[in-house]
Amino acid sequence: MAVEKQKQKRVERWRNKFRLVILNDDTFEELLTLRLSPLNVFTFSVFAIVFTIAATSLVIAFTPLKELVPGYASSKIRRQAVELSLKTDSLEGVLRQNERYVSGVQRILRGEVIDSVVQDVLSEDTAAGTDIVLSNPSTTDSVFRDWVEDETIFSLEQRAAELDIPQLVAPVEGVVTSSFDRSTGHFAVDIASTKNSPIKSCYDGTIVFADWTSENGHIIIVQHENNLVSAYKHNSALLKEVGDFIRSGEAIAIIGNSGENSTGPHLHFELWYEGSAINPEEYIKL
Repeated sequence: MAVEKQKQKRVERWRNKFRLVILNDDTFEELLTLRLSPLNVFTFSVFAIVFTIAATSLVIAFTPLKELVPGYASSKIRRQAVELSLKTDSLEGVLRQNERYVSGVQRILRGEVIDSVVQDVLSEDTAAGTDIVLSNPSTTDSVFRDWVEDETIFSLEQRAAELDIPQLVAPVEGVVTSSFDRSTGHFAVDIASTKNSPIKSCYDGTIVFADWTSENGHIIIVQHENNLVSAYKHNSALLKEVGDFIRSGEAIAIIGNSGENSTGPHLHFELWYEGSAINPEEYIKL
């Protein structure tokens, strides 16, 4: 019984009413009177705390004021970071494509077999995790491929005869030791000449490549008008630099025997029109 009475007294204490009076200190006039109990004060305090926490959370989550809180990044900065990430990814893809394109062009200019370039590309794709499935062609497919290749060769030869090529001059005086042969992959003519003979530009143009490679020695490449490009390989020395504008017949190099693919003093001369190799002997009297 005594225990129950104590519990009742405690509950009654929480429910007991107290009067809070605010008086004017000079006149003792009652300005405000509140009748409160401990339970009312506790309930109001809990409600006020919960309301404050909820309101603060909503303000931080859904208003720009959250940017003032340490640790929160600006929404503008986040948008810029996402845009920069997307641009970086796109630039990396374009850069990889350009690197593969430039590598292929350099190998073609060095006279390497085109199939080796394709194999390198396939190797890169395999290393990147791309599945490459190769199947054996059927008899019908093989016949069709042979027909397409024959037609392509014929169309290239016919097109070369009708190209708008300007009057070109011989790059060097000498004897043709190896002619242009598309079937063997020899997209050039080899001209043997005397030692220290000057190599001349076949037409007006701008030097776009002037460097040395282990396979072809000193190489110089000239960009002409009408998408015409001429290449001069195995030189002993180069007389011009990249960016120089040269006239038709102007000396640009000295004949030589540089490079692993050279077997004697000669000029390896190539002509390319719109990305396709053409026979220089069809346009120049060598």
